[in-house]
Order: sequence, then structure tokens, then C-alpha cells
Amino acid sequence: MNNVVELQSVDKVYRGVIDTQVLFGINLSFEEGSFNSIIGESGSGKSTLLNIIGTLDKPTRGEVFIDGNRTNGLSRGKLAELRNRTTGFVFQFHYLLPEFTARENVLMPSVISRKEPAELVADRADELFEMLGISTVKNNLATKMSGGEQQRTAIARALINNPRIVLADEPTGNLDSENTTTIYKRFRQINERYRTTFIIITHDRRIAEETDRIVEIKDGRIVVDIKK
Repeated sequence: MNNVVELQSVDKVYRGVIDTQVLFGINLSFEEGSFNSIIGESGSGKSTLLNIIGTLDKPTRGEVFIDGNRTNGLSRGKLAELRNRTTGFVFQFHYLLPEFTARENVLMPSVISRKEPAELVADRADELFEMLGISTVKNNLATKMSGGEQQRTAIARALINNPRIVLADEPTGNLDSENTTTIYKRFRQINERYRTTFIIITHDRRIAEETDRIVEIKDGRIVVDIKK
């Protein structure tokens, strides 16, 4: 399979009165359609790594390729275009806009990108609501849904533009065990149906065990990389 993400000798240093290096010589790639987790203690560098993969941050040294595109040297506008075309984000906090309905929140990225006909996107939104089990609340305001429903709405929003990659940063950190299990089952369904590449950040090894590959980060270095 082709690599949809590739990092070559990536370092990240935060400049300040005292420079702080948080990533050291990261060489890492993820295959198209794979289902992966990145684990590590707080402060290990895993969220910084995810931000670099998502082009939300830039490496101090090294090269990053997303869907075959070398990101080094791209302008902010070009990075945003690449990100919108290839990557969906799911965070621990859903970040839904409270004044809009679930459906309006989900459709927001497609309105911004304007790359597909509205009818096609609307049909995809309905399919995602059905798959994620939230069709009954799609016309509810974000504030009129449970925590699990809000997070599933955020997942639908991340998927509306048919991304090649979904980056999930502690996506169930605020949910109970039942909702956590539901979310990860949905992730697997989406991965299998659409061949979407998943890279999931978690501190919970039990969750990581449900993925096909576990990458462990410690003190900014890869210390474990296991494919099942």
C-alpha cells in the first residue's frame, strides 16, 4: 500500500529563553487505509507529533509528506488547502458551534471548501448521521445533545469532506465507557467502509490495543512500533 503520511528525520524545538526540544529524529509513515494509535504519557510529544502530521505545526528540521505532497515550504494558504482536502480532525472537546444544529455543524467544512455540489454533500451527511446512530438528533442544536451525541456529530463533521486521513486526539477523553466503546466501533466501521486512515492519540493502552498498529512515544522519541 502507498504511504499517506510520511515523516523523515523530524525534530521539533520550541524557541524561548531556554530552547525546548520535544521531538527527536522521528521517522514514521502510515499506510493508506490503516488503523493506528499513538500512545505516550503526558508531555511525551505525541500531541506535537499529531499537530505536525496535521500541518497545524511545522517541524524545526526534517520533512513531512501528506498524501504525496511535501509540506515543507508551503504557504499558510496552501497548507490550509491541503489540510481541508486530505485531513479530518476529531479532538477531545467537540468544538461544535452552539448556535447551529448538528446538521449545520457537520456541513460547515463543505460550505467553506465549496468543492462539491450541495445535494451530494447533504446526502453524505445523512449517510454519516445514519452510520453514527445520530439521525434522530441531526436537527437539534449542539446544546440539546448528550456528550456522546455531540462527539459523534464532531466525527461526522470530520468526515464530511471525504478525508484520506482522520487524526483523533484523545477523542473519548470526556466520555463514559459505553460511549467510548461506541465511538471506537464507529471508527472501525468507517475505516473498513471508506478505507480512511485513522491515527488516534490516546493515553489508554486498552484503547490502543483495538488498533492494528501501536506507536509509543517517550521523551520525544519512538520507543515502540508494533504492527499486529
